[in-house]
Amino acid sequence: MDVNEAKAIVFDLDGTLIDTAPDLCAALNQVLVGMDRRELTLEEVRRMIGDGTPALMERALAGTGGITDLNRAHRTFMQIYEAAPANLSRLYPGVATTLRLLRDSGANLGICTNKPQAATLSVLEAFNIAHYFEAVAGGDMFPFRKPDPRHLLSVIRLLNATISEAAMIGDNENDYAAARSAGVPVILMRYGYLRVPPERLTPDIWLDDFAAIPWALTRLVS
Repeated sequence: MDVNEAKAIVFDLDGTLIDTAPDLCAALNQVLVGMDRRELTLEEVRRMIGDGTPALMERALAGTGGITDLNRAHRTFMQIYEAAPANLSRLYPGVATTLRLLRDSGANLGICTNKPQAATLSVLEAFNIAHYFEAVAGGDMFPFRKPDPRHLLSVIRLLNATISEAAMIGDNENDYAAARSAGVPVILMRYGYLRVPPERLTPDIWLDDFAAIPWALTRLVS
């Protein structure tokens, strides 16, 4: 698969395009302090990210005294987070330039993330990269989400492509599982929020540098 043959390139968001953990951590800690609980460290939060914000809040509660008032805590967390989703977060190096290069090459770009849709759009806009994506599917857009392959397949359909024309780029085990189940080549970034030992996964390519994605696409076998 050449970069010019990749009609649909689907990206995860958190841990792939943007290091969102600092803002997620800040919002979680505001909720926890309000519940008279200890604050989480940034590294603790990094290990909790990946299955959507309800799961993130549940893990935060479980790690600080037990799961109580989960729904109310999650609502409060989302109000805090969506009000300031990009104060502390940052784009990973090379993201904006590489997205522009891929789009200019003729590829259609999409987002497949377990983050809620409204928060996803807010983060993309805050970093001025929303315009690169033809399709954005958050974790509450469909009645299924990663690692369910239907989440990824739905984004590929929105991009008017087939699985033979698509590639998935992510950072953790959910991205890997969704892509493998969908029959789509998968590239994983080593710097993200992986929660399992990397040797348990066998993506088509591991990368340390986002700017290497065009090169990696040329190495994929259709």
